[in-house]
Amino acid sequence: MRAVRPFLRQTAHRPWPLPQSPWILAQTWEQLLFLHWPVEATALAERLPQGLELDTFDGEAWLGVVPFRMAWVRPRGLPPVPPLSFFPELNVRTYVTRDGMPGVWFFSLEASSRVAVRIARRFFHLPYFDADMSIDADGAQVRYTSQRTHRGAPPAEFRGSYAPSGPVDLTKPGTLEHWLTERYCLYAADEQDVLYRAHIHHEPWPLQPAEATLALNTMAMSHGLALPHREPLCHFARSIDVVAWLPRAVD
Repeated sequence: MRAVRPFLRQTAHRPWPLPQSPWILAQTWEQLLFLHWPVEATALAERLPQGLELDTFDGEAWLGVVPFRMAWVRPRGLPPVPPLSFFPELNVRTYVTRDGMPGVWFFSLEASSRVAVRIARRFFHLPYFDADMSIDADGAQVRYTSQRTHRGAPPAEFRGSYAPSGPVDLTKPGTLEHWLTERYCLYAADEQDVLYRAHIHHEPWPLQPAEATLALNTMAMSHGLALPHREPLCHFARSIDVVAWLPRAVD
């Protein structure tokens, strides 16, 4: 766990200033894999709430499946509390924009912590689901499994392994890798379709090219989305520290 104050001072890479209000949650994302596929834009846009615009890169829309491990999760001013602060997480996401602020829209987020699922659904309005999950590292190789167990939710499962395949490289503005990953807010909607924006902050992503072997991946299918028959774009990040602010309704 690293102190938050030093990387809060590193802001030159951000597309807009830090919020003036205090951040409320700190965490570290570990052993993270970005899997990305180009997906037909209409299929994604029709699943977005009113008020959000699908973001595209050179006319292409992208869907991401992102397995990783949450670590050192803690509210501001409090220490982490095992096992509530350490658990696998897996999300399905696309890219959106509103008011000139590009961000992330989550179709779903799986977590093995039932407490974290309920807190995130209640206070961040995010579609978190309970799942049986495991993440194991053997040297550079990471093995990851997830099976959704949330009552009433459509089934979804992920099984695969992955590892970095090249050196760390900071992404350059204007590249697809930068567009996919360097986003500093997320959007969510509550049961009354009120749209929210939550800001986050971290240092620039220390990405590495990666190789992944997927034994099973029905995450997109659980949302009625079809992935193309092609290999995904893969990037790995060993660790990144993050702080988040409470979501606020978008006027």
